[in-house]
Amino acid sequence: MTKKIDYLIKLTYDKEYKGYVADVLNLYGCMSQGKTKAEAIKNAKKAIKAYMESATKELDKSSEISVASVYTPLPTA
Repeated sequence: MTKKIDYLIKLTYDKEYKGYVADVLNLYGCMSQGKTKAEAIKNAKKAIKAYMESATKELDKSSEISVASVYTPLPTA
């Protein structure tokens, strides 16, 4: 089963790396980086895919995955 899920990605500029760190807020420990914002997001998408593949491999046949959408307001800058 494939379903589109939206993820929150927080981009932070890292002066030492001279690029961006992409932290996937709704997947604990899932993050990546890139020299540009676009590259960081592209790499974060790869990290999300790997994270989800790893998480679903650990399921046994009696397990079930359910998706729920919760809409919350984002903070304004």
